[in-house]
Amino acid sequence: MEDALRAEFEAFVYDVEPPLRRALIAAYGFERGRDATAEALGWAWEHWDRAKGLDNKVAYLFRVGQSKSRDRMTPVTFERGDSSEPWFDPGLAPALGSLTEHQRVAVVLVNGFDWKLREVAELLNVGVSTVQSHLERGMRSLRNALEVVEND
Repeated sequence: MEDALRAEFEAFVYDVEPPLRRALIAAYGFERGRDATAEALGWAWEHWDRAKGLDNKVAYLFRVGQSKSRDRMTPVTFERGDSSEPWFDPGLAPALGSLTEHQRVAVVLVNGFDWKLREVAELLNVGVSTVQSHLERGMRSLRNALEVVEND
């Protein structure tokens, strides 16, 4: 019986972990996002009877991860190890860190991971128009921070 339970939970993690990790990293940066993902999945295992029946598993566990990582004093960081390849503008990480949490989640998930506005709205439990506003404001802030000039 325990093998069946473990297999059921492993299938759950296989489906839920990637979008949950992306969302929490978008909200809190790499280190805190990974830790919050682990905390949320740990909660799911401890409360498996409840977790397996959730309607929107990723959104619920996103909130669990948020509540388990309430350390507001730790800054949001997107710094990765040193690399000789210029994969992105070096100013992007601090610019992302300066956005509000909702702006950062909208920008990273929509533009970085191709989530639909509706999916982000469900995750954040807000309307699609609110996500659109967060996305527009976040992109405007990033363009300003990175001194990007839009062509008409």
